[in-house]
Amino acid sequence: MNLKKIVAAGVAAACMMGMAACGGSNSGSGEATDLTYDQIKLGETGKDIKASIKFYNGRTDMGLDSYPGKNWKSYIEDFNKIYPDIKVEAQTDSNYADNALTRLQGGDWGDIMMIPSVDKSELSNYFISYGSLDTMKTQVKLASEKSYDGKSYGVATDGQTSGVVYNKAVFKEAGIDKLPTTPDEFIADLKLIKEKTDAIPLYTNYAAGFTMGAWDAYIGTTATGDTKYMNQKLVHTKAPFKDPGDGTHAYNVYKILYDAVSEGLTEDDYSTTDWESSKSMINNGKIGCMVLGAWAVTQMQQVGDHGDDIGYMPFPISIDGKQYASMGGNYSMGINVKSSKDNQEAAMIFVKWLTEESGYAMNEGGIPIKYGDEDLPNIYADFKDVTMEPDEDSLEGEEDLFTEVNSDSELGINSNGNKRVQAIVEHAANKDKSYDDIVSEWNDAWYRAMQDDGVEAKY
Repeated sequence: MNLKKIVAAGVAAACMMGMAACGGSNSGSGEATDLTYDQIKLGETGKDIKASIKFYNGRTDMGLDSYPGKNWKSYIEDFNKIYPDIKVEAQTDSNYADNALTRLQGGDWGDIMMIPSVDKSELSNYFISYGSLDTMKTQVKLASEKSYDGKSYGVATDGQTSGVVYNKAVFKEAGIDKLPTTPDEFIADLKLIKEKTDAIPLYTNYAAGFTMGAWDAYIGTTATGDTKYMNQKLVHTKAPFKDPGDGTHAYNVYKILYDAVSEGLTEDDYSTTDWESSKSMINNGKIGCMVLGAWAVTQMQQVGDHGDDIGYMPFPISIDGKQYASMGGNYSMGINVKSSKDNQEAAMIFVKWLTEESGYAMNEGGIPIKYGDEDLPNIYADFKDVTMEPDEDSLEGEEDLFTEVNSDSELGINSNGNKRVQAIVEHAANKDKSYDDIVSEWNDAWYRAMQDDGVEAKY
């Protein structure tokens, strides 16, 4: 086990032994709520609660008055029309993935947070349960993503699929009248954009870091067509990054990025990319496409005068002629186990309101999380022939196995692995390491971690 996990485990143990030292802003009450999510009737439950709660999250853009969509201030104002005595403070962080882990372990983060990457077995050390998993599955979608031992500890802000944000006008100018469905078709289309337009075909957003980690989201069901692959098979796969020879799996996901950079189909200088300006650049037709989650689409649409030009296409991989898209949760909201009873109940009420009444998911281009709500935002128009399914849960007894191997391999798949993907851009641009050499190193690191953790290689 690597140092970071040892430190995390040590802090968790210290928290269990000295609860007051690890509490949040309202710790030390000694009494936890027994309220569950399903018991809450919005507008009725908790009307007598007077509390001030803090919501720690990574949506810095929504903390700004200038945010072109609906910002946190507006949501909180709407919530206070129903619950005027529950005051909510949204605290945002531009380096959330890293800082959230640090603050989680220290306990000083408030009452609600977007849960960072922690072992499922440690969820109860930090967060209260919303109720039994069986019950929560009747209340919200993706309830099992942050669950352990039959209890659910997180509610996703919204559901997401992962595709490619693109500018329809740029594609039309390049003569592209059919969206690509394979890596070869996608690279060919990028070449057309370079040849026939002034737009940057594919913008990597290398410098932002987190945008590079977005590539990891495609290696599961999207690239394999197998809903069991990500959470059940990958951890038992000896060489998950090898070339399967058919244009699928992780090998071909990351190869798209390597080929695009090496063939000059991205920005001239990857080190000077800028996340905020990229939004207006794609809106104004200066960028052809970017590989990002669906959460990015509304931001690209709202930042300029050409929102109707922004579309969202399935990731260009097909399995036997069929395209798939993993449906997973965005960050899940967890409630501090060390907060006071009133704050825990106020926090759970706010989470349920944000999930069921606020319109947040649809406003942000996400899939609504309330169970039974089958509405989809307009951004999924190009997904009508795509099978969208959530990844199946880990096998019983293996809930933390992927996290262990992923951490010990230091690859950071879907867990702040930005530098690993950035290295693809660097080597492709500098032409100092082949793509096959890169993925061979990844395979070696993965298999060593499997062996260190005693994981059987089945595939």
